[in-house]
Amino acid sequence: MKTRLVIFDLDGTLLNTISDLGMACNHALSAFGLPTHDISLYPRMVGNGVNRLIERALPLELRSEDMVMKLKPQFLSYYNHHNTDCTVPYSGIPELLHYLREQGIMLAVASNKYQAAVDALITHYFPGIFCCVAGEKEGVPRKPDPAIVDCIITQTGIDEGVVYVGDSLVDIQTAKNAHLPIIACTWGFQKADELIAADPYKVVNNCEELKCALISDM
Repeated sequence: MKTRLVIFDLDGTLLNTISDLGMACNHALSAFGLPTHDISLYPRMVGNGVNRLIERALPLELRSEDMVMKLKPQFLSYYNHHNTDCTVPYSGIPELLHYLREQGIMLAVASNKYQAAVDALITHYFPGIFCCVAGEKEGVPRKPDPAIVDCIITQTGIDEGVVYVGDSLVDIQTAKNAHLPIIACTWGFQKADELIAADPYKVVNNCEELKCALISDM
């Protein structure tokens, strides 16, 4: 089946956001005199939204909803002003997106990042590329619930030839829950062997492999 719509995850798939996310979280922790983390540890904490990121960064004995809510304003204030300091598209992503658009393939984003940040990042790095950009918002369950993907399919009116592309176990489960083929990217925040073990439709190591997978019959 020919690919008509590609739904991309954002963090770890299109953009390497980990430094800016980690620094925002460390800022929030520091504001309350709590220990911070090396940026290299943050890939294991992201993927389920801001609240879960902050919860995972807290000392075990302080992990509560109340503490998360205390730190969250500090995180948001910092991240909203610094979310493009270190964030960059992964190698080959801009070229891939333009190529897919030239082939008449529609592109969308489904992210667990809060909607305002998703909008800001897409506008900054990929203006005019995506037909639909969906982030975390009140009343819509986060991935791996398929609700956000179902909303994109409804909005675009495309329910055949839809492919999901992501870098995490959350993405793989999201696609499976939505009954979509999932192409897993090894350049993101999840280890390649963990992705393979989760049995995605395909695993790709670079954008050229991803392009070939998307333009071949799925």
